[in-house]
Amino acid sequence: MEIVLNLSILVVFIPTFFFVSLTPGMCMTLAMSLGMSIGLKRTFYMMAGELVGVGIVAFSSVVGVATLMLKYPDIFSIFKYLGGAYLFYLGVQMWLSRGKMSVSSCNTHDSKTISNKALVIQGFVTAIANPKGWAFFISLLPPFINQSLPLVPQISVLLFIILSLEFICLVIYASGGSSLRKFLQKSDNVKLINKIAGSLMMGVGIWLAFG
Repeated sequence: MEIVLNLSILVVFIPTFFFVSLTPGMCMTLAMSLGMSIGLKRTFYMMAGELVGVGIVAFSSVVGVATLMLKYPDIFSIFKYLGGAYLFYLGVQMWLSRGKMSVSSCNTHDSKTISNKALVIQGFVTAIANPKGWAFFISLLPPFINQSLPLVPQISVLLFIILSLEFICLVIYASGGSSLRKFLQKSDNVKLINKIAGSLMMGVGIWLAFG
């Protein structure tokens, strides 16, 4: 009976989480922005950091570590503002067609100058410092946990599903940005690419800091 119950819960959980993940948010907007500026392949590094961050947030929401963050909101706020300011700065640089992440009209592969480590950190910070992500997991995950059953197997299954669906949605958004980037490059509108991607990045920064 427990197995049937768990399967019925998963039937509800999977489409619910997929729909929420697919809805435009900070991480998805960031994926689209990077898809436009550096292409899908390089964006996978950001996705790796983002998925690690999402996994930590989801796990912490279940075991109750998030409660500690609620007790010390000042520390969390500082982290939010610093992360938001960093993303906004990157957005301004891209909007001005400057910096390592902007697309160059002379060499579209200049994006290699930004390190893979920086992309991983960028994805991680965005996921960890996203207050809406914390609120979502805190409200969504506990109801799907059966306290009468071992906790570790349940968390493992849910995390696997969450990260798989999150990855699929990130690829969808980044692919859209990458396709738009290629289309605009064919039209010789590289500056327009940088302005669109930079505007999205600045929006993500503001969203992260004040959302």
